[in-house]
Amino acid sequence: MYGGMLLMVACLVAAGSVSGTQKLQERYSWQQLDFVFPNQRLKQQALARGDYVPTNGLPVGIERWENKLFVSVPRWKDGIPSTLNYIDMNQTPSGSPALIPYPDWSSNVAGDCANGLSTVYRIKADKCGRLWALDTGTVGIGNTTQQLCPYALNVWDLKTNRRLRRYELRPEDTNANTFIANIAIDMGRSCDDTFAYMSDELGYGLIVYSFEQNKSWRFAHSFFFPDPLRGDFNVAGLNFQWGEEGIFGMSLTPPQADGFRTLYFSPLASHREFTVSTRILRDETKVEESFHDFQYLKERGPNSHTTSRVMSETGLQLFNLIDQNAVGCWHSSLPYSPEYHGVVDRDDVELVFPADVKIDDEETVWVISDRMPVFLIADLDYSDVNFRIFSAPLSTLVAGTVCDVQAGQFGAIQPKFGGDAADLSTTYNTDTTLLPTTYSQPLSGGYTPSLSFAPTVAPQVHKFTQGYDTPTSHMYSTQSYPTTAKAYAYNKYHGVEFHAHGAPHHGHGYHHGPQHGHDEQEQQGGYSGHRGYWNGGHKKQDSWKQFFY
Repeated sequence: MYGGMLLMVACLVAAGSVSGTQKLQERYSWQQLDFVFPNQRLKQQALARGDYVPTNGLPVGIERWENKLFVSVPRWKDGIPSTLNYIDMNQTPSGSPALIPYPDWSSNVAGDCANGLSTVYRIKADKCGRLWALDTGTVGIGNTTQQLCPYALNVWDLKTNRRLRRYELRPEDTNANTFIANIAIDMGRSCDDTFAYMSDELGYGLIVYSFEQNKSWRFAHSFFFPDPLRGDFNVAGLNFQWGEEGIFGMSLTPPQADGFRTLYFSPLASHREFTVSTRILRDETKVEESFHDFQYLKERGPNSHTTSRVMSETGLQLFNLIDQNAVGCWHSSLPYSPEYHGVVDRDDVELVFPADVKIDDEETVWVISDRMPVFLIADLDYSDVNFRIFSAPLSTLVAGTVCDVQAGQFGAIQPKFGGDAADLSTTYNTDTTLLPTTYSQPLSGGYTPSLSFAPTVAPQVHKFTQGYDTPTSHMYSTQSYPTTAKAYAYNKYHGVEFHAHGAPHHGHGYHHGPQHGHDEQEQQGGYSGHRGYWNGGHKKQDSWKQFFY
């Protein structure tokens, strides 16, 4: 079935690229993933029993904080020992390092709902030194998916590697089709005044979580649905259809004149961008009456599917262009139209499926490419480099593109290319509504956000003028979980803590498919015991694991 397409993939990969990426510099690369085990004997035992299968791992998400470069690996197949990992960049500044489980091995046990992580996709570090990661609670993909645990948002203190909070999404936040891979973090005037936005790609919703209130709520909108005309994809010579993929990639502007940010988002099966003010998302009372507060922009142009986007503190957005093996750019002081979109780098071998794009606090850009469609639909050649992480200064990437803007007199952002800003479209809303002024004590001192960002011009937006009744979805239901769960982890242990560069220390599409419902008694099975899994299932007994207990 895929013979012709596989030949095209082989030709593309074999052809190579003489110069490779022009601006992005390769920092790390792998033919297949490896992990830092406590010792070689345990690694060999894991390999022998299938608890570690090197060719089954695919890295999908990255984030950089100080010397740590985080890498997430979903448990789509058996043999993924750890889903949330990092590279110590001080110890390994480049090369093909083994991944270190974060924060430790015992926190990466699939099915250990209270303490472990089953599958993590996108991750985000904030300015208060916290790491945010949403655990989907799943293993498998498509018709192999098992929901071992509820969706849960986890937050760690990166200074101490201590988990600060685990918040399970409410049954009302999800539905029978829910699949959430992306999160965006919106910081206000303190560390406590932080909101997380989670995009439900297959359940077509946007979940908001307030750290201060420790509470979540869900928005529904037709803009979260896929475009039926944009479900056809072509990547690395493979033609495939991801027509069901709704709201996915998100990015946040710096604070606007009214104190709030703007959330940019788009469905995966779409070429169009949408926006909404966080003034709406932060207000739970707006859930039922906010349809007209969401706005839509022009399409980016042909072959412009994107799964990941990020915006700098100066309003410069970067996004992956998965059809083009490229990373694109747009500056929010310019109209949102194809002529104001640029490409900062592209490569038909090294950037096949640039899965995630991030900008760190030093304005260094990080990109990971992983050939995901080939991994899912065909077969990777593990004698070749399949996964790469690149970095480059943001200013270097955008130099010479339409996105290259410079600060004019008095700090107003002016286009460096593309005409007179005065001829562009209308300004942002200048609503002077302020954020709340009362907060609980911050976790680790105060947080002072950067100066408000108010571009001199803004993209043209479109609002509906007709009346509209907020839709109610037939998919809303109480989430339930299977009665049995296979353990996909080897690494549950007690009394052992494994640190990054030493011996153990004693003492302490993307498409998952619908979940399958069960009766109330099954839902109440829950997690019981340190070695139990959802609804009382137990992991397989592997004799070599006794060394961890």
